[in-house]
Amino acid sequence: MAMIIDRRLDGRNKSAVNRQRLLRRYKQQIKKSVSDAINKRSITDTQSGEKINIPAKDVTEPVIHHGSGGIHEHIHPGNKEFSEGDEVRRPDQSAQGGGGSKASNSGDGEDEFGFEISKDEYLDLLFEELALPNLVKTKVVAQSAHTLVRAGFSNTGVASNLNLARTMRRAKGRKIAIASPYSKRCRELEEMLEQELERKPHNEEKIGRLRDELSVLRARIDAIPFIDTYDLKFNQFVPEPKPITQAVMFCIMDVSGSMSQATKDIAKRFFILLYLFLSRSYEKTEVVFIRHHTSAKEVDEEEFFYSRETGGTIVSSALKLMRDIIRDRYPTEDWNIYAAQASDGDNWEDDSATCRDLMFSSIMPYLQYYAYVEIHNQEHQGLWREYEKVDQAFGTFSMKQIRNVEEIYPVFHELFRKEEA
Repeated sequence: MAMIIDRRLDGRNKSAVNRQRLLRRYKQQIKKSVSDAINKRSITDTQSGEKINIPAKDVTEPVIHHGSGGIHEHIHPGNKEFSEGDEVRRPDQSAQGGGGSKASNSGDGEDEFGFEISKDEYLDLLFEELALPNLVKTKVVAQSAHTLVRAGFSNTGVASNLNLARTMRRAKGRKIAIASPYSKRCRELEEMLEQELERKPHNEEKIGRLRDELSVLRARIDAIPFIDTYDLKFNQFVPEPKPITQAVMFCIMDVSGSMSQATKDIAKRFFILLYLFLSRSYEKTEVVFIRHHTSAKEVDEEEFFYSRETGGTIVSSALKLMRDIIRDRYPTEDWNIYAAQASDGDNWEDDSATCRDLMFSSIMPYLQYYAYVEIHNQEHQGLWREYEKVDQAFGTFSMKQIRNVEEIYPVFHELFRKEEA
């Protein structure tokens, strides 16, 4: 006989179901707040949660209630502005209180509904509609990941996998099956006892025997255990091999002297957003960081984002280094290769044509996708015009311009949004 005692205490996440329902119901308003918040964060502050504010009018729901009924007369205090039959103007919406920093002498309003979302919820909403385009299984890695999948039920297992519904169903069936002969005999004895009680005079000896037998049978029925070890059913999970698709992302950033600190900060924000997206969405995706001025160098994550090295501008040095790394470490028949490049568009006068030739001959034929962002407010220079030729020739090449911090996330979303089926 097995006894199950639930000793779990109320956890901190006991309202998690209601929270998820709130996130689903007001998903559009929350996503808008999240996309607005990404532009207000500092470069290093991208892995924390976010405070979300939703206008109160968006979370109110209609309420139906019973009125008092009947005819009632009310006497209200008079006023100096209106007479009987006058139309009352609607209060000016811009003068309503709540949600603003300026005082108002008219109208009323409601405060915004604010709450905190966690880091995981923030990133899920931020990257929900994004994906690496053209991700195909060029070759499956020999080592495959394993994920647990449901595989029916078993009679043994750990308490956390107990299937309560099936366990109770088996317990109920077992109890009915065991008690069935006793219950049938009880019904026969009850009929016999009723007949004896209707006879005159009563046969007290026989009535006593019937009652004694009934009590014994009922005691046996009551002694049947509520749940037995035989009744326990557990959800069974088995590891299922999951093939892994290899992918690598090249992050190329211009750190030349023409890149102002504000421009570099925008580029860093773009790449931090890209790095978070890759590390969260694709566990087996490798990232290669390349910084360049007159010469290019492969660096680690720390140096890529925080090094202060600077110099002139020769973009082709980064493209040549990427080409060499692909040849040495990432054979195209085994890897899905992606690249993202950020620059202010400034380049050595004769180097832009070299970049175009490298893209046509050594890079674009082997890449799944290449995203180029140019960060400035001025007229496009030679590098942009040469890349326009690449854009026309390859459907896997995309180029966008970022003018200010507010455009980082919209441009990023446009470059990596999921393709429609």
